[in-house]
Amino acid sequence: MERSLSMELVRITEAAAIASSKWMGRGMKNEADDAATTAMRVVFDTIPMRGVVVIGEGEMDEAPMLYIGEELGTGNGPEVDVAVDPLEGTNIVAAGGWNALAVLAIADRGNLLNAPDMYMDKIAVGPESVGKIDINAPVIDNLRAVAKAKNKDIEEVVATIMDRPRHKDIIDQIRAAGARIKLIGDGDVAGAINTAFDQTGVDILFGIGGAPEGVIAAVGLKCLGGEIQGKLVPQNEEEAQRCIDMGIDVSKVLMMDDLVKGDDAIFAATGVTDGELLKGVQLKGGFAESHTLVMRAKSGTIRFIEGRHSLQKKPNLVMND
Repeated sequence: MERSLSMELVRITEAAAIASSKWMGRGMKNEADDAATTAMRVVFDTIPMRGVVVIGEGEMDEAPMLYIGEELGTGNGPEVDVAVDPLEGTNIVAAGGWNALAVLAIADRGNLLNAPDMYMDKIAVGPESVGKIDINAPVIDNLRAVAKAKNKDIEEVVATIMDRPRHKDIIDQIRAAGARIKLIGDGDVAGAINTAFDQTGVDILFGIGGAPEGVIAAVGLKCLGGEIQGKLVPQNEEEAQRCIDMGIDVSKVLMMDDLVKGDDAIFAATGVTDGELLKGVQLKGGFAESHTLVMRAKSGTIRFIEGRHSLQKKPNLVMND
């Protein structure tokens, strides 16, 4: 895969983040998502690659663009799988909350799990704790393992988990263990990635979120040397049958190499709203300022990129009501 693709992906996530940032706090999550998706799709047409969406906005009959199976890029360049979440945290943007991202990941063709659109139970950690966790182990055992790996007391460990009724038992166990908790409303891609950066204060992610987001997070953590494990959680017979049809054993723990194979993958995320790791888009007198994280697994390179964009020269980023 061409290393220059890293910077090309930044252009895509920047466009999606800027376009959706206009809707921050306005209570209009669908409009925000549409703006991000449209801007992302426009820039994809300029990228020198032969991409196929394996994780996107839905099936062809559900999504007008960035649908699963859609071909992206100029038709020249490497053949890649594409996983996109034009706006990870639509509710976050609608409410003006923290940690909304425009995010995407690519890998060589055939290397990303085509995860079904259903729930996945997840556990994620940064580099120090790789090989120490087990999604099937009790919560207390994983907390102790992370505390030991990071040379912390268990009371110093911070777990992040989405604030959902389904997580009450896990939250109770974390509290009983004496560890600290950072509850998040949405956005478990950000939650997983944050475990690999000391400045976020997050040590481990627990809980059930979207399976497609689990694959995107796996690419980011592969670039960072972290780890995520997942188990699909079908909610009905139809979802269970879909797993069977795809040849996926729902009792199997999906490890890093199940989610993203190989050693060459790229992850990019631009902040839409402020978060622990990335600043959100700032709109200032005809300009937009962005903050992006881009990483490549093969080289281990991690870049934080600050951008300043003229909205007059990029009118496609100015979405009208």
